Amino acid sequence: MEITGISDLPLHYGRVPQWLIPIMKRLSRAIVDVMLLEWGPDKVVERLSNPFWFQGFNNVIGMDWDSSGSTTVTLGILKEVISPAQDGLAVTGGKGKNSLNVPKELATLPLNFNVDSQGLIRISKLVAKTDTTLLQDGHELYHHSLLVSESGKWAIIQQGMNPTTRFARRYHWSSVRNPVDEKREGLAGQREKAVLNIHDSINAKKVIMDLLREDPIKIEREYLRSMAMIKGTSLDSWVSLGTTGAISAEARIVYMKPVDVKRVVKVLHEVREYSPANLEEALLLGVGPSTMRALSLVSDLIYNEPPSYNDPVNVPFDPFKYAFAIGGKDGVPFSVHREIAFEVIHTLEEFVTQAKLEKKDKALALNKLREMKLGVKERT
Repeated sequence: MEITGISDLPLHYGRVPQWLIPIMKRLSRAIVDVMLLEWGPDKVVERLSNPFWFQGFNNVIGMDWDSSGSTTVTLGILKEVISPAQDGLAVTGGKGKNSLNVPKELATLPLNFNVDSQGLIRISKLVAKTDTTLLQDGHELYHHSLLVSESGKWAIIQQGMNPTTRFARRYHWSSVRNPVDEKREGLAGQREKAVLNIHDSINAKKVIMDLLREDPIKIEREYLRSMAMIKGTSLDSWVSLGTTGAISAEARIVYMKPVDVKRVVKVLHEVREYSPANLEEALLLGVGPSTMRALSLVSDLIYNEPPSYNDPVNVPFDPFKYAFAIGGKDGVPFSVHREIAFEVIHTLEEFVTQAKLEKKDKALALNKLREMKLGVKERT
């Protein structure tokens, strides 16, 4: 089941105070150590892929509970404190240009990582394409992180910003085989009035694949015909449009966004030459938001298979309570208490040290027992 939820993530200006960064790093490292001891790398990746658990982790280390930086800062901190060779866990990618470093960073993973790097690179691209092309919600992606364990368990956390509202939206994925047809782990953000949600539209995706095999000139003609019908009809008289009989006001908002028709036709020609077997291949060959928007309109008005215009976000949970752990950098619900933060850090570090010692003592005892058994066998 897909986990979705509202998490207001407005753009906060300014930086994390220099005095707070070491606290956040040390606390993050201590929490990660406990998680690795208790669960192992696979479970850590799984937990971070959950949007509510991730937000709670962000709040506990002192980051603003409602800031867009809760994604970028938290993942940046984790990337710095996690050691792939020692932890069996890696954080790749990041904000802005760093998001493009996923392939290069996967290629440099330690030998203890038994992963399909090329497969992960393909998944990384498909997930980004899915949340920009198959779900067009007005948010421009600017952060993309891929987390992977040494056994190959992965999660992708990416974030987009709506340039008009200045609110962010965070997308979570976890070890799916095919992002084009499978559900996200979660989606956190403010609900939008109108989105193009092809991702959840099985029949529309089938029609779009058929359209990709058609003559691009025919698609251009049908798209221009559909746009003419929309522009020539008022909001109060959505009747007898194409074969669907009607089109919603939400759909009209989506399709009134500009499309470079010549560019779309060029893309359709290029994609058709390669004869993609499925929508995954079509996306990787270069089908982008404008092309998908044009194909969706034709699917709706000409072939009577509309995509969904529903935003896949609802309101089941609020992780704000975790902000009361040590406070938040902007003073909500209160300013960060350094004494409490260090007390938590020391407690966790002592727990980890003791657990490691006990683990070592247990290993020594087992080795001693094996030696004793071998000695008995030799004497007999």
